[in-house]
Amino acid sequence: MNEADALDIVQSAIWTVIMASGPAIAAAMAIGIVIALFQALTQIQEMTLTFVPKILVIFVMIALTAPFIGAQLYTFTEMIYARIETGF
Repeated sequence: MNEADALDIVQSAIWTVIMASGPAIAAAMAIGIVIALFQALTQIQEMTLTFVPKILVIFVMIALTAPFIGAQLYTFTEMIYARIETGF
């Protein structure tokens, strides 16, 4: 294994993490913007108002996109095992 192989594996790992966490992070950002606008318009500055909906939305998005996340991790794992099997 040389440096190019290691960099390729690291790049694939980072891309897998971005793709797997993308839907949950996008949903959290969207609900955060909505809550921030609501707080700015109504001047309600309750701290729990920001955290509880975000947590709920993240859990729901993870539950809805679990097959996609699993497929991404499975593809990455198969790629790593194939590299190990062929000796990189």
